[in-house]
Amino acid sequence: MRPALPRCAGTLAVKAAVFITVMCCALAALLGVLVHVQVTDQTVGQARDLALSRLTDATEAYEAGNRLMPWAGVDSEGLPAALRELAAGGERGTMVADHRGRPVMWAAGPADGGRVLAVAVDYGQQARTIEALDSAILWSSVLAIGATLVVGAFAVTRVTRRLHTTARVARRISAGDLDARVDDPRTKEPARLQDEVAAVAAALDTMASSLQGKLLSEQRFTADVAHELRTPLTGLHAAAELLPPGRPTELVRDRVAALRTLTEDLLEISRLDTGRERLELDSEELGALAGRVVRAAGTETEVRVVRDARVETDRRRLERVLGNLVSNAHRHGRAPVVLTVDGPVVTVRDHGDGYPGYLVAHGPQRFRTEGGSKGHGLGLTIAVGQAEVLGARLTFANAPDGGAVATLALPGTPPTGDGVPDGAV
Repeated sequence: MRPALPRCAGTLAVKAAVFITVMCCALAALLGVLVHVQVTDQTVGQARDLALSRLTDATEAYEAGNRLMPWAGVDSEGLPAALRELAAGGERGTMVADHRGRPVMWAAGPADGGRVLAVAVDYGQQARTIEALDSAILWSSVLAIGATLVVGAFAVTRVTRRLHTTARVARRISAGDLDARVDDPRTKEPARLQDEVAAVAAALDTMASSLQGKLLSEQRFTADVAHELRTPLTGLHAAAELLPPGRPTELVRDRVAALRTLTEDLLEISRLDTGRERLELDSEELGALAGRVVRAAGTETEVRVVRDARVETDRRRLERVLGNLVSNAHRHGRAPVVLTVDGPVVTVRDHGDGYPGYLVAHGPQRFRTEGGSKGHGLGLTIAVGQAEVLGARLTFANAPDGGAVATLALPGTPPTGDGVPDGAV
């Protein structure tokens, strides 16, 4: 099943599309305004020059007493009032105005007796030219913006697709798949220009390879040490059994048993690290299984079955998880220790000081304990590893009224929220 892409991926493409659109609109508007102003000034200037030239000819004809042309007249009807006042004051001027439903370029000047001489030049052709130009600018801008959006979306999609691939690989690596690689083709061609996405992909692949190498070396070292210790410990255990009874013998046998337990834990961790463990599924009653775990541990642990459930699971692994949780609760917490079965959710709670902060935040860490606690930090680490093999979810929390609470939610169980069961006390 293909993992869903994060919402931020779509946001990047949307932001890029919006940015491209805004910039294209701004550029188109700027160029359109510049062209419109330039052409309009030129068109109006030509019409104004023609009108003033005709006004000069009409003025000469009027002063010579000749007949005026049809486009000239004294105190002409339709002359704009502002232009009429200007000419009556002894100035010459021009103005574009509608006359009888058509745009006209008027030119007016003073005549004798306080009258006004005016000429009218048809401005319809120039107005239609400007309108056609504005329409052409608008449609060409729309086409240019559309083409830029298509090209920009294609380019941005290619980049975001590569980023999605890199993010997916990073999530797979964080989930434990150290074989995952981006394998961007650009990183395999030294002569090809490397962009920032290719640099990130190459850095992620290098980091994954380095991390995988270090983890494999650690796993091999752990397995080798455990295997090498197994043989001499077997001989040491046999020799300890031959010692005469007494306090020194008991101490030796106790330490040998502790070493054997540590060795077996290291071997189990090394097997879990390989990620090749296989389940042996069987149908189990959780209440009965919890009771067997408590009896095998030989500890004073109260078992509460709020709601029993039959689950398909690997009995040995589940017993290992619950046994480690119960053992940890007795070793690091305080009584009473309560194991609660509520459907497919099992909780183990003690009434001690609670889990350390680092454990609640990040989970158990090998060979790390706080406050002089006994142990090696391997019990909870193994419990987490076996829970992952089971497909279960193991979480750690501290109860509000004190005490550590470990919650094991078997497959198909909805999240429990704060990790503190309702039946825990």
